[in-house]
This record gives sequence, C-alpha cells and structure tokens, in this order.
Amino acid sequence: MLSTLFLRAKKHTSVGTYAVQLAKYYWAEVTGVCSASNLELVKSLGADVMIDYAREDFAKNGQRYDLVFDAVGKISRLKAKGSLTENGVFLSTWGSGGMEPNDLSTLSRLIEAGKLKVVVDRAYTLEQIIEAHHYVEAGHKRGNVVITIEHSSSA
Repeated sequence: MLSTLFLRAKKHTSVGTYAVQLAKYYWAEVTGVCSASNLELVKSLGADVMIDYAREDFAKNGQRYDLVFDAVGKISRLKAKGSLTENGVFLSTWGSGGMEPNDLSTLSRLIEAGKLKVVVDRAYTLEQIIEAHHYVEAGHKRGNVVITIEHSSSA
C-alpha cells in the first residue's frame, strides 16, 4: 500500500480535501497534517493518521512516506526529503503543473458517483465577492468557498 502524507491543508483546503479523498480512492494509506481545528474534517475524508502540525513536526517523527504532498506550499522539498522513502516523491501546489482535461473528467465522474465529497465552507452571492475574497485570504476556510450567481428569469 502506498504511504502518503498530506501537509497543511489550510489556505488551499479545497485542494487538500480532494487530495486526501483521491489518495484513499486509490488505496493509499493517508497521514493528514493540519491544524487542530481541521483534524476531524480531514479524518472524516479518510485520513488514517492525523498530525496536528502545531504539536508535532512530521519531518522529525521518523516516518517515511512514498509521497509527500504539500497542499499549501509551506514546506520545502529539502525539508520533506528526509521523510521520503528511497523512491519517494514530493509534490506541492506551488510550481506544480496544470491539470489535463481527462483529470477534470475523472474528478467529475468520481463526484457524480459519490466517491468524492464536495466540502463547502461558505457560500456568497456575486454581490458579496469582496467579502468572499477577504474570507479566503484570511486563511481559515475549511473547503470550498462558493459564489452563487442568480439568473434573472426575465428575457
């Protein structure tokens, strides 16, 4: 079984929530590293082991992982290197490549089949877009922030 570590799902929690679920879908053993306030959320998405980054430094716990994925862009490749297996891979949302169209089709199919949960933290109207941006930039969102656009029925 692939041993996978997902780091610090905070500001980019949307990426982290899907990453944990995708790893579990593909049978990985998942260790989630996040703030204490997100431990239950990440565990509910399938993480097998939880680490509160304020209490424990994953890089000093002696564990080795086949994949370390940093969903926030706060961990350097150098820091993660000591926690990787011999052929382990480090990935980060910062500097990573874009998605392919087939990737989006796969995600859509998994969501429609109920295999991935869509985590929505808050919803704002288009008129509240400034407040939505302030909320996201504060770095405390837990999942997606949705902007709803009302369509008028008059033609």
